[in-house]
Amino acid sequence: MNGTEARGGHVVLDYTGYSPPFEGDGEWMLQVLRNCVRRAGVREVHSHVEQFDGTESPPGFAAVVLIDESHVSAHCYSDSGLLAIDIFTCGGSDPSALADDIHREVANAVPEIELAGRKMLDRF
Repeated sequence: MNGTEARGGHVVLDYTGYSPPFEGDGEWMLQVLRNCVRRAGVREVHSHVEQFDGTESPPGFAAVVLIDESHVSAHCYSDSGLLAIDIFTCGGSDPSALADDIHREVANAVPEIELAGRKMLDRF
């Protein structure tokens, strides 16, 4: 960051071995994201989920929680067991702590899931 402190952080979590723990897993994931955002003390601005049945897009979901500092999202391709979670915050919120909380929730609900990758980027 050219000698200056970053104003934001971006954590990405990539998982393999995902299988839906509940019917309507997109709604479940949206609630996980919302709960973790709330516990982190971050202000939610809006949230939405789309569940895909495979007719127009591969089966899975896209869930997003817009926060006043940026967003937290999850994208799933359930037919291939892939789940990607994206946590981007600016200001005083710690995206790593939020990522840790989300990971705990997901790993507890889907014990066979494997964290294939975790990356952190400083932003701004």
